[in-house]
Amino acid sequence: MKRGKKYKEAAKLIDRTVQYEVEEAISLVKKAATAKFDETVEAHIRLGVDGRHADQQIRGAVVLPNGTGKKVRVLVFAKGDKVDEALAAGADYAGGEELIPKIQNDGWLEFDVVVATPDMMGVVGRLGRVLGPKGLMPNPKAGTVTMDVTKAVNDIKAGKIEYRLDKANIVHVPVGKLSFTEQQLAENIDALMSAITKAKPSAAKGQYYRSVSISSTMGPGVKLNTARFI
Repeated sequence: MKRGKKYKEAAKLIDRTVQYEVEEAISLVKKAATAKFDETVEAHIRLGVDGRHADQQIRGAVVLPNGTGKKVRVLVFAKGDKVDEALAAGADYAGGEELIPKIQNDGWLEFDVVVATPDMMGVVGRLGRVLGPKGLMPNPKAGTVTMDVTKAVNDIKAGKIEYRLDKANIVHVPVGKLSFTEQQLAENIDALMSAITKAKPSAAKGQYYRSVSISSTMGPGVKLNTARFI
């Protein structure tokens, strides 16, 4: 990948052979950021598991103590009183079967997270081809299939993020914005890593954390010392 001059200059600040402590890594990410917008800070976690095996899949959710810094639009699939409950909790959209053609035929995707009550999963399942590839299908492990729509919406609005392995056995997740203080970012990273440590499958053998790095949207990655997370 061809890199620009600013990126190359920023990369010189970072020793790629060093695994930094979290606080120092955050400081470097902030120094190396050159974009004119408030970049997202992302964590990239390569795990010593094989996601092709069901007993080594890693998927879940965690509420970041300081949120993500992003306004998250929530759609809730529900019936009757649960629709009103979802809207009262702060859901941006809530409804039932009538939303299917809007998403399927009109390509409406003005939402970031989908929550569904269990009795609506038969309906939502018809949207699998649209929502699945975008990572938007509700999932019990992520707490997005639930009758407690108030808690689900509140958690998401408060900064709940989902994490899951990609095909290369890496988890990519946002942990805040560059405008966050170093302490806020450190607290978010610790909460995320604590959740992923707890999610370690019993079938995983050998080194669990192969590598962990953080970066801003446009900036170079900074490797973290994983010892504190084990």
